[in-house]
Amino acid sequence: MSQATRRLQKPARIILIGAPGVGKGTQSERLLSRFPQLASISSGDLLRENVRRRTSLGIEAEAAMQSGNLVPDSMILNLISSELKSKGWLTPSPQSTSSSTQPTNYSHTLSPTASFILDGFPRTASQATSLDTLVPVNFVVQLITPPLSFSLGSPLAGCMNLPAEYTTRTSILPKQDDSIDTWKQRLRKFEETSRALIEHYEGRGCVWRVEGNSSDEISPQLFAEIERRFC
Repeated sequence: MSQATRRLQKPARIILIGAPGVGKGTQSERLLSRFPQLASISSGDLLRENVRRRTSLGIEAEAAMQSGNLVPDSMILNLISSELKSKGWLTPSPQSTSSSTQPTNYSHTLSPTASFILDGFPRTASQATSLDTLVPVNFVVQLITPPLSFSLGSPLAGCMNLPAEYTTRTSILPKQDDSIDTWKQRLRKFEETSRALIEHYEGRGCVWRVEGNSSDEISPQLFAEIERRFC
């Protein structure tokens, strides 16, 4: 892939949506290289870092996990909010600071340096609705690649035995550290939640779909669309 970089002229607040194994990580890495103003904000990384640093949020999250509970959405939003505020990208609006009884409303900077790819959140429509109150995502990329049938090989044995035409394409396949059952469970969960999530962002007019047989097919299309919208 070309290493030429481009500068953003508008803030890009991006999430990538796609089935497990579709190549979201690859596209994120390439976007970060292509557009240096983009930052990566991972809810999982924020959670681990706050637990490691023993922040108040980290201690709360650790207690929830040790009790066998999921970390509440509100806590993840607080982690994201804290990260954005620490970068100066999010400030309480004047109306919020004047009243302690009303929910806090935030103003977000319009500087192109306040651009990011948000990873790991939101995964559901309800999470997306909550995120909207904090910072509006303005570009949702739906990555689509053709799935491969498990009948093509023996993934449980660690070898796909794929026909030659499949060896150069990125398709919806398990990660090497996934068992087939784990991967199928992740895929089912994605299918259960993704439709409503995509519909939520379609209502906001910010969904863009891209399809290809490989990451190398998808990346140039993705670069061009971001340049069209934000450069």
